[in-house]
Amino acid sequence: MPLSDTVEMLQAILGAIDEGIHVVDANGITIFYNHVAARLDGLTPEEVLGKPLLEVFPSLDRNSSTLLRVIESGEAIYDEPQAYTNWRGLRVETVNTTLPVRVGKRLVGAVEVSKDIGKLKELSERLVALQAQISKPKRTKRQADGLSFHFEDILTQNEKMKNLIERGKRAARTSSPVLIFGETGTGKELFVQSIHQESGRSAKPFIAQNCAALPASLLESLLFGTTKGSFTGADDRPGLFELADGGTLFLDELNSMPLDLQAKLLRVLQDGQIRRIGGSRSVKVDVRVIAAVNEDPHALVQRGLMRRDLYYRINVVSLELPPLRQRREDIDLLVRHFIDTFNRKFGMSVKSVSPDVQKLFASYDWPGNVRELEHSVEAAMNMVEADVIEREHLPPHLLDRHSAVPAGAGAIMLPIEGDGRTLPERLREWEEQLIADAMKKTQGNVLRAAKLLGIPRQTLQYKLSQRGMSE
Repeated sequence: MPLSDTVEMLQAILGAIDEGIHVVDANGITIFYNHVAARLDGLTPEEVLGKPLLEVFPSLDRNSSTLLRVIESGEAIYDEPQAYTNWRGLRVETVNTTLPVRVGKRLVGAVEVSKDIGKLKELSERLVALQAQISKPKRTKRQADGLSFHFEDILTQNEKMKNLIERGKRAARTSSPVLIFGETGTGKELFVQSIHQESGRSAKPFIAQNCAALPASLLESLLFGTTKGSFTGADDRPGLFELADGGTLFLDELNSMPLDLQAKLLRVLQDGQIRRIGGSRSVKVDVRVIAAVNEDPHALVQRGLMRRDLYYRINVVSLELPPLRQRREDIDLLVRHFIDTFNRKFGMSVKSVSPDVQKLFASYDWPGNVRELEHSVEAAMNMVEADVIEREHLPPHLLDRHSAVPAGAGAIMLPIEGDGRTLPERLREWEEQLIADAMKKTQGNVLRAAKLLGIPRQTLQYKLSQRGMSE
């Protein structure tokens, strides 16, 4: 293929990608600029191509421009928020991944992939405003309706769980930070809400925020609030720390919080003061912070996903919740509770599970823990017609996984007798099952599933698309 055709094909591919692509040479002159980047910046390609970057974007400089920083350092920058004003005076907010471009060992330029977060940030601001309006009435109604969890709601016959409940009750007497560690579905929020309800803060707000649910820049404004004019459309709005004043703020999946934001959280824990984004005045807050992680916090510190100083500050009270496979004596108790719950909800009169189902439940490893057990009982309640849940009423994944993975084996068993499949075919099947398990365990979060599998996010996305597996 002639070189000119190759260049045209490459330009067509980059132009078709639904994300902003901006390429500059080693002198900071734009050499490629697709239509999505032009739309994000409010410009046309003709206004940008062949011109110095700082001429087109006068609000940037060599320190604030991610493209110029990568050219200067030769190091990639991943998922960095950037806000700037283009030469038409339009304010633009994006999250950028910027990579150096090399020919051999020679740096010849940089390429930037941009995602627009302006609309998402506006939605976040609206969410903060809505929480400011309804937080107190909502908490009052929640408590009046008895919807919050108490320690009495934690059903267990397991001695370790009983000990954890007693420790949680003792922790409720103080306002010290608490760190809860447990796999997904082990009941971390039950403990968090129970500590709040048992404490002297029970009449004050309880606010929960999943740190993996929002990009870093949005999470920061949500937690700390904003000052009018700090960015386009920003208004004076309190963050979650101010909304939770006097009460409890629960930060779930703390390890998903970027390290620079963890540093700001550490300062709040140490000083009891917050400063809104764009503000100059510190605000005193009285908030008990309870955080949860779904991996061993020591390992998170070692892997650089949690600041060591934050870990020592927030790990004043530590509660490690056991997975359901380590408290099998609770399975029958929980099954009876879930059957009663769904009987009331669905207007049914199911009495029990069959001995076969009881045996299956007792031997299954429950990677999704109590949440998976609850959903399995709910699924069976949708299928059962008599008053006893039988094996055929259970969700297919439960039966498939149970037949493939013996309890406690921790390995995927692939029978090899006479089915004619080759080793590559078996390895592909094994890989697909591992990917499916990781996606299920992380509830479809590709980034967390990739970390669990120990592969790059892009590699996992490629494997999902190649196998037709939904993200």
